[in-house]
Amino acid sequence: MAAAATTGRLDLTLGPVLFNWEPAAWRDFYFRIADEAPIDTVAVGEIVCSKRLPLYVEHLPAVLGRLASAGKTVLLSSLILVTLDRERRQMEELARSSEVLVEANDVSCLAHLAGRPHAIGPFVNVYNEATARFLARRGARRICLPPELPATSVAAIAAAVPDVRIELFAFGRVPLAISARCIHARLHGLTKDTCRFVCGEDADGLAVDTLDGESFLAVNGVQTLSCSIANLVESLAELARMGVASCRLSPQTGDMVAVARLFRAVLDGGSTPAAARAELANLFPAAQFADGFLHAMPGAEYRGAAAQGG
Repeated sequence: MAAAATTGRLDLTLGPVLFNWEPAAWRDFYFRIADEAPIDTVAVGEIVCSKRLPLYVEHLPAVLGRLASAGKTVLLSSLILVTLDRERRQMEELARSSEVLVEANDVSCLAHLAGRPHAIGPFVNVYNEATARFLARRGARRICLPPELPATSVAAIAAAVPDVRIELFAFGRVPLAISARCIHARLHGLTKDTCRFVCGEDADGLAVDTLDGESFLAVNGVQTLSCSIANLVESLAELARMGVASCRLSPQTGDMVAVARLFRAVLDGGSTPAAARAELANLFPAAQFADGFLHAMPGAEYRGAAAQGG
């Protein structure tokens, strides 16, 4: 039996690709999202490692054009961590010259966006109402909150800035940390400057186990992510009640169009949350789902329907 729609407000955002995908595959991924996915907003850009950008930059105009032609709202996302003069110049150019709404993932970008409409990515630490209000006064129109916030904080922040679209990370490996050093390169006996783009060998990040052989984290170049997959499909009604306006799906290998359709079906009342979770488990049979952060539990735990009393 179909479920009742959760809300007409809550839409879907696709976050930027975090991983080093082959350029043609990167391009074709966004082409398919444009043509087939029930996604409202798409964030595009290299946010993890600036060395990757030249690999696919020639495809960027075609991708942006295809997404815009498909009626998607497009965001251009900045780097998470700016450490080089070259990166600082790239970030400043992005912030000052782009005709597309910029999503800032590092506070150094904010000075160049002040007074202009922009978005805030999940890597800026918006942990309370005062920070959200400050960013809104400076021009933030969208804020994707850090994924580690519990529901009480999400609701409080959403209530504090009713004119800002609040977004929450709802599917994908959870980004946990960023470093100036490249872990992927070091594991291969290389340096960051001579990395040979070895991160491209692990399309969803390199799994990291504990000494006891238990799944622990994932490494993506200079980035550390969760080994589990965040999945809030069973909490969409709760998010809507908290004032969340959009759910962010983070690209993984696998069928992200199918993921978007399952989330959309729950939002539109065409599927139950439990049925959607079962279908997502079929799509990602090796995945361990997690939603602990939302429920003020260890992030790797999954509460799912139990949070709704099911």
